[in-house]
Amino acid sequence: MTFLPAFHECVKAGSYSLMCSYNRINGIPACANKKLLTDILRKEWNFTGYVISDESAVERIFTDHHYTKDMLETAIATVNSGLNLELSHNLQNNTFMQIGKAVKQGKITENTIRERVAPLFNTRMRLGEFDPADMNPYSKLDLTVVESPEHQELAIQTAVKTFVLLKNKENVLPVKEKIDNLAVVGPFADSPSVIYGSYAPDVSKFTQTPRQGLSQLAQKSTKYASGCLTPSCQLYDAEDIKTAVTNSDLVVVCLGTGVNIESEGHDRSNLSLPGQQQRLLQDAVMFADGKPVIVLLFNAGPLDVSWAVNNDAVSAIVECFFPAQATGTALYRMFVNMEGSNPAGRLPITWPESMSQVPPMEDYSMDGRTYRYFKGDPLFPFGFGLSYTTFTYSDLTVSPSTVKPCNTVSVSVKVHNTGSLAGDEVVQLYLSWHDASIPVPKWQLVGFNRTEVQPSQSLTIRFSLIPRVMAVYTSQWVIEPGVYTVYVGGQQPDQATKVPSNVLNAQFKVAGSVTPLSKC
Repeated sequence: MTFLPAFHECVKAGSYSLMCSYNRINGIPACANKKLLTDILRKEWNFTGYVISDESAVERIFTDHHYTKDMLETAIATVNSGLNLELSHNLQNNTFMQIGKAVKQGKITENTIRERVAPLFNTRMRLGEFDPADMNPYSKLDLTVVESPEHQELAIQTAVKTFVLLKNKENVLPVKEKIDNLAVVGPFADSPSVIYGSYAPDVSKFTQTPRQGLSQLAQKSTKYASGCLTPSCQLYDAEDIKTAVTNSDLVVVCLGTGVNIESEGHDRSNLSLPGQQQRLLQDAVMFADGKPVIVLLFNAGPLDVSWAVNNDAVSAIVECFFPAQATGTALYRMFVNMEGSNPAGRLPITWPESMSQVPPMEDYSMDGRTYRYFKGDPLFPFGFGLSYTTFTYSDLTVSPSTVKPCNTVSVSVKVHNTGSLAGDEVVQLYLSWHDASIPVPKWQLVGFNRTEVQPSQSLTIRFSLIPRVMAVYTSQWVIEPGVYTVYVGGQQPDQATKVPSNVLNAQFKVAGSVTPLSKC
């Protein structure tokens, strides 16, 4: 009910390559898991592409999991389970080099090898590797396409679309008045390297930092202070912040984590702002002396920013994630609401209020995990995000009201822009089960639509609830008879922290007997 549907959607959308992970599922390593790689992926979902291992995941089957005893046995287990390609750290002596020996011993059939190799060569043919250069369109690409004007603009638009406006007290954003003196402070204010995520290329000469981009707001001066040399913020210079912030008309505080604190191989044990970043923020607010303070967050996972959320002296909070090269330009466009820059990003995670809402890592159940099973009120819910304008919903229709298990349900709703600015709205469709025979989520996102709506404009948004989003997993995917509820709006239903729009709901009924999804 949690992970398989997401992968199923990727397969349905045409994904040709999937990666098996390091972990075990029901006691069997993912890369040697026939039920996953063959029974579900290929037989149920009709996947025709290839599966590659995560790096060293195959070796770890015998070195860490001790599921097999050596390379040969591991090669036999993984290839027969459905793995096509090994990604190994050891190019000289890796597990798949034992395949020939396994074939000679009769442990892997030649037909199985052909089945595993076929999609790999199909991929190479699709890439034109066996065609003359003049027949291969990719051969015409050269370095002129790298960082072309079109690509740089795409980077800006992508960054703008990902910003999530979490707080906007008294509509301080977008900036409406001229600013004489601007302060941009914090360890993320003017350091190009920290605004990139993991495995990013070095394109520093194309990078605009928050300080560089937002300096366009200032009529007279832009003052800057990092306060901390690195995001870990172990050493903090309060005087540096005081000098920059004092007598400024607008203060932008740039905080977060960075890849040295959270990335592959770097896990956090708590939600706290790193080091003395909290003190930096509190000092910036104090030195601002009542002038607007805007917090920009550069992070991948949630942080405890409850002090900023609950303090009226902090006017706005924007979740920026890691916007990379276009950070400064994208922020400037959002701050002044340049056309197409009204923030409409929505949180892809549930943002806990405290560590008490984070389940233990040792607990592998879904209890308390994701918005679907979360208990209590988070700091910010999944799907949350404010806009510079406001929306309302009306005229929800769900038809037909009763369907057979394999039928599609049509959903339509009107969204109205009730504000004075154009903006994108993300219409979210959730589904809940009333009569499921197994534990199910309280509700689940089954559709969304991001659409620009002009002031005073009303648009009708339509969704199709197809059978597979209604299915539950028993020993197989099935559609069960019973009552279902749909919720439609710009957010989840029944949230303590909410956007200023309504959520509508309606019900329909599935009549008949339990039906395997494979029969639909």
